[in-house]
Amino acid sequence: MTTTNTISLFLKDEAATIRLGEDLALALKAGDCLALSGDLGAGKSSLARAILRAMADDDGLEVPSPTFTLVQSYDLRIPVSHFDLYRLGDASELTELGFDEALENGICLVEWPEMAESELPTERIALALVHEGSGRRATIEAAGQQAQRIRRVFAIRDFLDGAGYPDAKRRFLTGDASLRAYEAIYPDAAPRKILMDWRPHPEGPPVYDGKPYPKVAHLAQNAYPFVAIADALRERGFAAPEIYKVDYEQGILLIEDLGTEGVLDDAGRPIAERYRQSVACLAHLHSMQFPQDIPVSAAHTHHIPDFDRTAMKMEVQLVLDWHIAWKRGSAPSDAERKDYLAIWDALIDELAAAEKNLLLRDFHSPNIIWRPQETGVRRIGLIDFQDAMIGPTAYDLASIVQDARVTIEPELFRQLMDDYLIHRRAQGGFDEAGFMRAWAIMSAQRNCKLAGLWVRLLQRDGKPGYLKHMPRTLAYLNVALEHETLAPLRDWCARAGIGQSES
Repeated sequence: MTTTNTISLFLKDEAATIRLGEDLALALKAGDCLALSGDLGAGKSSLARAILRAMADDDGLEVPSPTFTLVQSYDLRIPVSHFDLYRLGDASELTELGFDEALENGICLVEWPEMAESELPTERIALALVHEGSGRRATIEAAGQQAQRIRRVFAIRDFLDGAGYPDAKRRFLTGDASLRAYEAIYPDAAPRKILMDWRPHPEGPPVYDGKPYPKVAHLAQNAYPFVAIADALRERGFAAPEIYKVDYEQGILLIEDLGTEGVLDDAGRPIAERYRQSVACLAHLHSMQFPQDIPVSAAHTHHIPDFDRTAMKMEVQLVLDWHIAWKRGSAPSDAERKDYLAIWDALIDELAAAEKNLLLRDFHSPNIIWRPQETGVRRIGLIDFQDAMIGPTAYDLASIVQDARVTIEPELFRQLMDDYLIHRRAQGGFDEAGFMRAWAIMSAQRNCKLAGLWVRLLQRDGKPGYLKHMPRTLAYLNVALEHETLAPLRDWCARAGIGQSES
């Protein structure tokens, strides 16, 4: 039996009610039913209005009472249906109002839920409002994941209180593809800030060498790496977010807002000037040495992990584990697997003499902020670098000039490569031939990983949208395979049927 959690809050005024609505808007997910109980004038409609306006990110959104229509629907980032059941004739009429469909596709806010108690889902969030003195008392009952989400948004509100922003407006910003989510924080009379919600998660089952995926791939499991890399980048003149406050145990950070512009146009195409500036920033980054051990606090030093053989091979095995069977209908043979991994062992050996330094790991369009008001490298805002490693610098160049989510046409690709090489030659002491060999290997490594990842997202995670990137990924892989060092891998891919355009 699921244990129900009870949360009680005193709302001293209308502003406190609105803040509660804003917090709940961040906690609610599709499939949630929020049942709002209370006498006439208790504040149910005010709370529902605050939730809807926060979901819409529109403080002026018209929210008419559904007293006579019984339901009002809103097409927001998550669809919301606002029900008022005060005039409901019979509980069975709830089905005719489209409640089940609305709940399946979005969120249902229900005033006067007692009018259809038998028809509402058992697992719902019950919120009762009663007058108390000059204010209101809100009592929330929820269970399981719903209760965890509500407690989390309240923990973040407490964190903001401790940071000196108890009344700050909060808005959903983005849900990261990984384990992080972000909010926009609007303090009174202060610039917008960003809140990173990075709650602790279990490691998961072992997938390679008896270790869970995050440990093998050296993925950051807490906020220490983010803070360490951000500090190191800022110390060297790069535009990484300033960290205003951090709770390492809970995984909550308040950080600088670097801006909202990216490097793509409104149609999602690369803006050449911004990509060229990004590559110039990267070349400057690669001219500097970064320490592998960065003190974060008196009690903690972050050791930047190496992009080692184990991590590289685990990632390229995604082709074997997911892509091949999807492509041709049969899994790779033992001989194919053995040959493929032997080729990668030899290619990784080739990287022994490659230039190694800090690599940000995902230096591509989703993680680059364009800052037109700045000059030089500070025009490029750097985010999402918590998984940075020490490894072949060529990896990050492959990430940007072969952007996984954006088609970089051959002309722009050549321009970006030329730009980077010109910058590096001017710095002196640059082994261009060795770098280009490492670039080809790192490009192939990254694109082999992605060719398997897109299929895994489809088949294991039920996310077919990523498959649209497959033809681009294979085209990028073919570019890398043109390098003479990649001849064995090129031949293996040809025999396995990889590298041909797929839809």
